[in-house]
Amino acid sequence: MNRLLIVRHGQTAWNIEGRIQGSTDIDLDATGVAQAAEAAPELAAYEPTRIISSDLRRALDTARPVAELTGIEIELDKRLRERAYGPWEGLTQREIAEQFPEEHRRWRAQEPLQHPEIETWGDLHRRTGEAVRDMVESGVEGTAIVVCHGGSARQIVGGVLGFDEASASSLSGMDNAHWAELRRMRSGKWRLFGYNLGVPAPHTIGQSPLAKGQQEVR
Repeated sequence: MNRLLIVRHGQTAWNIEGRIQGSTDIDLDATGVAQAAEAAPELAAYEPTRIISSDLRRALDTARPVAELTGIEIELDKRLRERAYGPWEGLTQREIAEQFPEEHRRWRAQEPLQHPEIETWGDLHRRTGEAVRDMVESGVEGTAIVVCHGGSARQIVGGVLGFDEASASSLSGMDNAHWAELRRMRSGKWRLFGYNLGVPAPHTIGQSPLAKGQQEVR
């Protein structure tokens, strides 16, 4: 592969409610289905040769419209799943703060979480890195569309660029049904050609409830 498009899935009800999804298998909502359909022609224009998706429904259903346009069969890879958040899944930030105050403090301070059921950024970085390494080293040339999740997308982009897990975590989360474009140079190095790309106008980037909640209020 010499080009990777790292796509975040479309919107879900839990995205709007600000609930942690993690490895929970949540469907797209009506807006998410429309976002996937809207993004599909733009993604198909890259003329992909492979489409690889997380096996969770919200990612797979985001990949389906572009697969139907291109006639390419979707390959599933569970290593592309979102970070597993264990007992936090299904909770809002307020509920996490109430039920897990110390871990929530560590999370807000960007310190490593210590709950044994919550996957570390390092583990997420390693498993997504293994998945992408297998794609890049495959005998298939051209462009691969990789459909995954907010946290896994950041670790994939950072990993391809040579960032460690902490540096990759400093990337902003992409909006729903948006993507990053990475290209391999003749030198063999990868370069980021675009981040948080999508169909809506640029001024709408970062307007999701979760993204707005993470930003400094001015």
